[in-house]
Amino acid sequence: MRSKDSDQAFVRSLHDYGFAALTDHPLDMTRVHQIYDDWQAFFDSKEKFEFQFNKDTQDGYFGLADAESAKGSAVQDFKEYFHFYPAGRCPSDLRADLLTYYHAAEDFAKTLLTWVERHSPTDVCDGYLEPLSSMIDASQSSLLRILHYPAVRAGTDLPRASAHEDINLLTILPASNGPGLEILGKNGEWLRIEDRDDQVLVNTGDMLAEASNGYFPSTTHRVASENPELDADSRMSMPLFLHPRPDVQLSRRYTAGDYLHERLLELGVIDA
Repeated sequence: MRSKDSDQAFVRSLHDYGFAALTDHPLDMTRVHQIYDDWQAFFDSKEKFEFQFNKDTQDGYFGLADAESAKGSAVQDFKEYFHFYPAGRCPSDLRADLLTYYHAAEDFAKTLLTWVERHSPTDVCDGYLEPLSSMIDASQSSLLRILHYPAVRAGTDLPRASAHEDINLLTILPASNGPGLEILGKNGEWLRIEDRDDQVLVNTGDMLAEASNGYFPSTTHRVASENPELDADSRMSMPLFLHPRPDVQLSRRYTAGDYLHERLLELGVIDA
């Protein structure tokens, strides 16, 4: 982010790949890794069962039996996770670090959305029905997910995260504590993302693809074991899914609230 053309390079990468990697970013990676350590202990404890998720608010702990399935897949992902919203539930001793990180990542995302709008082609920019960065002002919908992928034994056919696209505007993903993320290239081959402690990955979600009329693609990605013939270690990651306010008009077809509701119905997360 210290290079003079980092904003243009970032937006170009989102257009070309749906993903971009940034170093020299403002997120505190020491805090991120402390969160990983603290939440690994939480997932290893029985305390997690005291925070079973609320189906109406979608906050709290989702166990292995509650994990989502990718759209079109009948197989559940092999993962457990906690959904954190600032106004939602959280273990009291873990809240402060999460809240500090949440707000820092949200501010960072506003900068990135400003970059996206600044360097969108004129015809694409003209299609934004309000400034991208203001779409998240006062939003209560952005979701911080603390993800734990349990260790997987060699030869076990358990998808950690099946191929999928994200629903939201942008996803902010600080470096995880282990490899596994892959993105689907335009040539149909999977590209493994290098696992670097100093980088944050950012990817386009379906909502930004909708708002930009497809100029910024929502790229398919997955989390896979590095080598199915070897044991895969436990892995932690922490995406922030940046969501607009429900009333935001993404396009002539959808508000953000309508779009999210439609996708959650498709995924079976909520009932009709």
